[in-house]
Amino acid sequence: MTKHPKIFFVIFLCSSSSLAYEIALTRIFSIFLWYHFAFMIISIAMLGIGASGTVLSLYTPLKNPSKIGIYSLLLGISISITYIVSNHIPFDPVRLSWDRMQFFYIGIYCITLSIPFFFTGLIVAVAFSSMSEKSGLVYSADLIGAGIGSIGVLYFMTMAGPDKTVFIISSIALSAAFISGGKSLKIISLTLMLLTLSLLVFHPAFVKLRMSPYKGLQIALRYPGAEHLKTYYSPFSRIDTFKSPAVRFAPGLSLRYLDTLPEQIGFSIDGGEINAVTAFGDRASLEFLKYLPSALPYEISNPPLPPFSKGGVGGFSDNLNKKGDVLILDSKGGLQSLIAEYYGALNTYKVESNPLLIKVIQKDFNVFSGGIYSQNSWSGLGRSWLKYSDKHFDIIDIPMIGTAPSGSFGISEDYRFTVEAFKEYLTHLKHDGILSINLFILPPQRIELRILNTAIKAMEELGIKDNDIEKHIAAIRSWGSICILMKKSPFTSSEIEAIKRFSKDKRFDLIYCPGIKEGETNIYVRMPSNEYFTAFKNILNPETRERFTNTYIFDVMPVRDDNPFFHYYLKLKNISTIYKIMGEKWQYFIEEGYILPAVFIQVLFLSLILMVLPATTRVKAKVDKKDNLNLSFGLNLLPYFAFLGTGFMFVEVSMVQRMIFLLENPS
Repeated sequence: MTKHPKIFFVIFLCSSSSLAYEIALTRIFSIFLWYHFAFMIISIAMLGIGASGTVLSLYTPLKNPSKIGIYSLLLGISISITYIVSNHIPFDPVRLSWDRMQFFYIGIYCITLSIPFFFTGLIVAVAFSSMSEKSGLVYSADLIGAGIGSIGVLYFMTMAGPDKTVFIISSIALSAAFISGGKSLKIISLTLMLLTLSLLVFHPAFVKLRMSPYKGLQIALRYPGAEHLKTYYSPFSRIDTFKSPAVRFAPGLSLRYLDTLPEQIGFSIDGGEINAVTAFGDRASLEFLKYLPSALPYEISNPPLPPFSKGGVGGFSDNLNKKGDVLILDSKGGLQSLIAEYYGALNTYKVESNPLLIKVIQKDFNVFSGGIYSQNSWSGLGRSWLKYSDKHFDIIDIPMIGTAPSGSFGISEDYRFTVEAFKEYLTHLKHDGILSINLFILPPQRIELRILNTAIKAMEELGIKDNDIEKHIAAIRSWGSICILMKKSPFTSSEIEAIKRFSKDKRFDLIYCPGIKEGETNIYVRMPSNEYFTAFKNILNPETRERFTNTYIFDVMPVRDDNPFFHYYLKLKNISTIYKIMGEKWQYFIEEGYILPAVFIQVLFLSLILMVLPATTRVKAKVDKKDNLNLSFGLNLLPYFAFLGTGFMFVEVSMVQRMIFLLENPS
């Protein structure tokens, strides 16, 4: 038998590589597919580990502890091989709506990626069964290895990216085989380690992570003249910078603006979310800013300064009237920061949830951007930053937009737009301060209506009377975006006039402001029915709010921190109607999270096979009848462990959700 100390170290290394691989896969899924597919990794890992238990119960010779070295070798090989194979499986969720083979590929994907976890399960289970008297030490080695692997992989992903990290992780598992095996196993494992590392050095393109051709970065790079600039990695995201005609970032720009836009550099986060950094220049080059719907709160509180030359990087001349403290949450490429500077804000504070983005812009685009992150900049979740801040602001600006409209996965958490979050925003406004939220129009309307309902609930809980809330909200729309304003105090008559004047001058349509009449809406960008005005009016009216919300085709009820799925709008009873509204395409339901049943059914089928096989198969062995587990007893154990596992996963998943709020990032 292998010596005990050696086995503990082997378990440590294998557990470390296995958990590191699991976390690396969450990043790989985020880049290759989308972040919301990362939930599959836990199921895949549990499937592989469960399969190892089934196989060991059916084939007892595999419990020989001398085979641990071979299992370690197979773990190391399978980590790199399954990554390469999965990278070439033509699974793409966008194609699910027209290609039924994608459901088959999901199953292949799950089975392929579960193989390394199968070998991890074999290693740990064999160690436990052969060293039951030292199970505490085995468990310690397993847990310590898992913890160190989970932390260490964050460093590797920063230095090399998740695709190359896979091969580093593979080498860790191979080193366990080198330690535990005899001479031949040492030679094989050492040879494979050298081959793996040489592959990274001499053929990096072979291991390069494939990305869905339907992701924003891939689409932008297909434009004529597009150029990829650089790729950056952190444990939490991948950022690509590029130039492309697709980058024309001026959301909802008024049709009255006829000049060209300044130069813009595009960037993508995990290949999907596209945004841009705008070149900082003189006031003339940035005149387009006052033609954006998102300029509305600045027009109300502080009209733009007249033309003159800039007074240095990061700001314009300060010899005129400037007032205001502005907070911008998730500033991204800094367009809203430029607007604040353009309108003469005294202090502009930026809180960006992606720390890598701040580093990239500071390092490569500091002068180009006008130093948008050179001062008063923090990384983290905006509402968390506010919680520990005693500052109050004239404007809190939350841009929900990138270079192009895109939906969000229905079952992804978003703690930025819960009732508790809106209470945090509103309490950090000055008495006449304005909360501004900008978003793209994505028909049918649902995002804006949930924002409205959630904000109303927050205002009610802050003590604003229900009948007065309609005096605290205003909204306008352009051809492609909406700007919603909220205040703790009622809008004044001068502010209402400023809203109307700005909308008329820029040819934006009023959606709602206190005292508005329907005839003042839907004028410039006409819609067949004035549905925005009707919906806002119904929600803001306390007498019609509940009925309208309950009967609306989508779920637009307020969301809270204990159920932070802001982007989940589906009402099951309305599936048929929604299907027709969405052009009789299933893509919307996939975005809402209804790929889950496809994954669940396949994993459930495989799991049932793995559970039933040991319970229904008699293992031929010379054992005392008294100790023999008969069929009925084996079947009786199934519900016990099924409920135990279900309870554990319910706790784990809910804790993961809670940790996202506290730690601000899923990884």
